[in-house]
Amino acid sequence: MEDGNSTEVTEFVLLGLAQTRAVQLSLFMFFFLFYVVILPGNVLIILTIHWDHHLGSPMYFFLANLAFLDLCYCFVTPPKMLVHFFSHHKVISYKGCIAQLFFLHFLGGSEINLLMGMAFDRYLAICKPLHYSTMVNKGFCWALVGASWAGGFIHSIIQVILIVHLPFCGPNELDNFFCDITQLVKLACTNTYQIEFVMFVNSGVITLVCFLLLLISYGALLVRLRAGSSHGKSKAASTCVTHIIIVFVMFSPAIYIYCRPFRSFPMDKVVAVFHTVVFPLVNPTIYTLRNREILSAMKRMLGRYGLWRRK
Repeated sequence: MEDGNSTEVTEFVLLGLAQTRAVQLSLFMFFFLFYVVILPGNVLIILTIHWDHHLGSPMYFFLANLAFLDLCYCFVTPPKMLVHFFSHHKVISYKGCIAQLFFLHFLGGSEINLLMGMAFDRYLAICKPLHYSTMVNKGFCWALVGASWAGGFIHSIIQVILIVHLPFCGPNELDNFFCDITQLVKLACTNTYQIEFVMFVNSGVITLVCFLLLLISYGALLVRLRAGSSHGKSKAASTCVTHIIIVFVMFSPAIYIYCRPFRSFPMDKVVAVFHTVVFPLVNPTIYTLRNREILSAMKRMLGRYGLWRRK
């Protein structure tokens, strides 16, 4: 029992993604192969951007930070999920659950803020090209990244403060493979209407507003590029389209999970898998596959160390 927050429950049972042994092993093989293939690719993106001086622009600096956030995000819930595929007693401690919730929202909130910063960077590059190099300097880039992390921390700590003051008396089963606010509040032994409303605004409404602002901003930039001169227009438009794809991939599951009442729906686990496991690693990959400069830099770096043979 935890006297500090009147909590009797000391651990939570995670029901996981499947109950049958055969399905669990199949899922383990799928996620394990996915990580073996995609995870090194994301590490390679970061190394390539830091290694190649041709990729020293702010846009690639932000991409490296996005890839780093996604890598960190993928170590919050999947490791325990993979271990639980071989465990009959799928449990997580109360403190472990709170820690998982904190880092999930800390990194997710930081990534949303970073995507907003990347949109602002594209706005300055397209609409203020003559002043871009002086306005977006190294200090500005680090300040923007630091503000993104600070915003993510504030968002996450609000969620944690609201959760740790809730009493949990049982039951202690979470119908998912990780801890999140939508699951935990339903187990509290008290009326959680006001807390759910605050969490809905803090996670759902803010996420939806950021999503709409990003779509509007990139839409306006595409319209401006279409009406402007042809110099560099194709490359800038391609970058904006790539950012829009990443925005849809990142925000769609989050909007589904948090922009609704905290009740169970049939597709919850499927969306949660894409939200916490698949999409974070796919985001930088989407960007890389649509960017010839990064692909060329990767080949040069791998070729230098004898890992890539030029034809």
